[in-house]
Parts: sequence; structure tokens; C-alpha cells
Amino acid sequence: MIINQSLYQVLKKIRKIYLNSAIYDKRISSKSLKALTYKPSLKILGSIAKYEKTKNKIEDFETEKIWEVKKLSYKDYKKLNNFFWLFSVDLKSSKKICISVIDKWIESNQKYNDDLWEIDTLSRRIISWITNSQLTYDEGGKIFKEKFNKIIFKQTNHLINEIKRSDNYHDKLIGCSAIILAGVSYNHEKYLDFGLELLKKIITTSFDTEYFPKSRNIRQLVFYLKYFIILREFLKESSTEIPEYLDEIIFHLGKGYNFVWGSVKQSLLFNGNHNSNLEDFDIYLDYQKYSFKSEKRDLGGYGILKNKHVILGMDIGSPPESKFSENYQSGPLSFEAIYRGTKIICNSGYYQNIKNKLNLISRSTAAHSTLILNNNSIVTFKRNFKGKIYNKSNFNTSKKNIVCEKNYWLIKSSHDGYLKNYGTIHERSLEFFPEKNKFVGTDKLIKNKNFIPTSFDIRFHLMPTTKVTKTQDKNIILIELENSAWRFYSVNGSIDVETGLYFGNKNNYLENQNIFISGLTEKDDQVIKWEITKIE
Repeated sequence: MIINQSLYQVLKKIRKIYLNSAIYDKRISSKSLKALTYKPSLKILGSIAKYEKTKNKIEDFETEKIWEVKKLSYKDYKKLNNFFWLFSVDLKSSKKICISVIDKWIESNQKYNDDLWEIDTLSRRIISWITNSQLTYDEGGKIFKEKFNKIIFKQTNHLINEIKRSDNYHDKLIGCSAIILAGVSYNHEKYLDFGLELLKKIITTSFDTEYFPKSRNIRQLVFYLKYFIILREFLKESSTEIPEYLDEIIFHLGKGYNFVWGSVKQSLLFNGNHNSNLEDFDIYLDYQKYSFKSEKRDLGGYGILKNKHVILGMDIGSPPESKFSENYQSGPLSFEAIYRGTKIICNSGYYQNIKNKLNLISRSTAAHSTLILNNNSIVTFKRNFKGKIYNKSNFNTSKKNIVCEKNYWLIKSSHDGYLKNYGTIHERSLEFFPEKNKFVGTDKLIKNKNFIPTSFDIRFHLMPTTKVTKTQDKNIILIELENSAWRFYSVNGSIDVETGLYFGNKNNYLENQNIFISGLTEKDDQVIKWEITKIE
């Protein structure tokens, strides 16, 4: 690990010297330039660019010294230089000022720069400059247009060189989108062919046999769908042939989107997901005439059942391969139960900033509504020499069974994540009886010859706004939501309430209350039953 990290840092420094050299600058500088011919409609970017109802005029900004501002956070510095803020500028603004801002940027940054030419910032800049051509290009003179075209080509050439080295799915797809846009906008066959070939490779390597992301990450599914649709609309509007594989992946991802969001309208907190409002994306899909439906009850390792008032979702999948586990959380057989839009039981959510210790806490099994043995997380995580976090252990799920009838639901599965260390298999059955508004859970601990006795806890995480009340009957705890009240009941083990942390909102946390059942494992198979019933 230390050798790999040291070698990586040495190679990184050598490459940095090369990228800043005159040799590399000459290599990515194009001698023959083409004119900008296709200019995409702004509406195509509606799913990724934030449009304000009230647009800002460029005259309202202090643009004279915009590139001389020093006191900016790294995040704001990136935002300033990716030029996505152009989408909030009124088209009636002074074109002369907009062009002047870009001209000054080109003068200062026409050579490679570590911070400004990294894949994400550079790709967004290309997309924004071309898409906002009414502000950035159309009224520029001949000399400016030559400068503009030259820097677009130079950045695209650099992007093609660097994107081959990236293992980041986010960077690869945004970069691919920028390359394809440059290809269709300048009628540049090389860029278009490279971009489409890269797109095909992304699709063939990133999805499982059911076209769900191999990472099992719901946010990633939405990200992919947004960009695939944008690319399709670029190709369609520019009268470029749309590859069959692009139509196919949009069709299947759309079904996945309907499964995890469209039919439930809730952010299910599994495997790197946090609360997101996708209503604007739904409006965008409707505007662009995309409609997706899915009748599936399990997909991507999730079982989701629903009716008009209740949603029950459970993680019934195995962990992704290590290279796809960058945002994976160790919560097998965890579940969320929702009544009329309010969560009765939830998972803790995901703290996305990997530099914060809360990220690892949010990944732990204890942060999920599932069973944990000896207070040990089922999956352990490691940081690689690039600083990214991946899972370093594996397990299998089996015995999956899903039933959805009018008056009876069942989601059932098991995992062997505790088999090696404790000789125990965890099998969970979640039943729901719609007529009674009653959930019945059965957690079965199946032992083998390598059984090692230890403690167990089954946690039930609650929303920060949920109130809980202990009763004189030690087997009952009352749960009070904004729209209903529920009774939690179990006679197996000791029931109590603890204070926890909720990470449902991106890179934020709140205190919450959690119900838990605790006890000791025994040599014979054990069954822990619990019920959550609506109080009428």
C-alpha cells in the first residue's frame, strides 16, 4: 500500500511536469480549426442547469476584475471557472460584456492549469460556452471567434487525453458529453467518433444484466439518466444518428428511475443516497416527452412494494464489486417503511464528504435499520492510495422471495455476512397486512458448526421529527409521526430507545431517536419477532 501510494505520487508529479510543458501545449493545440455550426437549445440542459425564474443581467456583476478575485473557497472557485453560472444570465444582457469576460479568461488560462483544466470543471466549461453561444459567441468578432474555437479545441484535445486515465464514472460521463457536444457543434468527426465509442464503453462496463448501475447507487442512476437524455437530445437536434445502444440504455434506466422514484416520490436512503427533490427532473422529462413505467417489484438489489398509502423498501442485494463501491453502505436487509409520505422507519442516510469521519459512520451497519452482531459492521472499508474509500469484504444474499397481494405483502431474504466471524446467517422476513396497517418482522439467526456466541442489536432508525414514548409495558414503544401514530411491539430481547444521527440531508446531520432490540445469540437457531401497528 505504501509502495503503491509512493509510486502513484511520483508518477503524478512526473505527469504534472509533462502537462505543463511546451511539448504538451503544442500537442493539444489544433492547427486546423472549424467554425461552430450547431448551437444547442438551452432547454436541453434543463435537468442539470439551475434556471432561476428571475434572470440576472451581466451588467449587475462586477466583471472588470472577476478573474482577479482571490478570496474564494475552492468550491466557489470551481463554480466560477466552470461557467455554469452563465445559465442564470439574462439573454438580454450585454453580449459585449459576456464576450469580454470569456476573452479575459482565455488570455489568462489558455495553457494547462491543474485546477482549471481538471475533467469536471473543463467539461462543464465546454458545455456551458457552447450551449450559451448567444451570450458567448454569436456577436464576437472574427478574432474573438478564432480564439474561442481554438481554446474549445485545445480543451477537448486535453480532455480526450485525460479521460482515458480517469476511473471516476462522474468525470467520464461529463467529459464524454463535452466531447460529443464539441463533435456535433463543430462537425468534427474525430471528436464525435471518440465520444460515442467512449459512451458505448461506459454503458457496457457500468451496468448489470438488468441495466441497473453496478454500484447499486440510486443517485448514480439518476445522474446517468440525465446525461444520457441530454446526449440523445444533442444528437437528435443536430440531426446526428442516435446509436441504438443509447436508446436502449435510456429505456431501461427510465424503468429503473420509475422503480426507485417515479412511482414512490420518496428518496429511499440506501447505498449512498440522500434526500433529493426530483420533481423538477420529472417536469423536464414530461417537457421532453419521456415517459417511463415499471411493474417490477425488485431491481438493482432492492425490493419495493407500494399501494396508495404505504411504501415498503428493503435492501436485498449483495455488495457491488470493490471498484464500484465508492459510495456503498453496509446495510444488508435494512428497510424503510413509509405511510402517506412520512417515514415510519428509515435508514440514517449518507454523509457524502469522504474527508469527514461521519462518512464512515454513515456507511456502518449500525446506521441502518437492520441486525448487527457484536457491534461490528458487516462490510469493512479501506481507503486506497488515491484517497477513495472502497469496501474490502464481501457477502452473498439468498432466499429472496417477494409477494404482493391485495391484503398481504412479503419481502424476504438472507445474507451470510456474519457467517465467517460468528457462524451465523441472518434471514429477514418483512410482512405487511394492508387491511390492518400492520408490519410484522421476523429476524432469524441461523447457526452453523462455527457458531460463536455474541451480542446482537436490531435497530429501527426514526426521522428527526418523530417522537417516541416508552410505556410501562417494556415490550411496547409508541411512535408519533406528523400524520399518524404507531405501536412498536416485541417480546424477544430487551427493547429500548437511543439517540442517534440522521444523515439524510447532503453533508449534514441531525440528532434522532432509534428503537433497538438487544440480546445475546444462542447456539440454537433464534427467531426475533417484532410488530409495528398503526394506532387507529
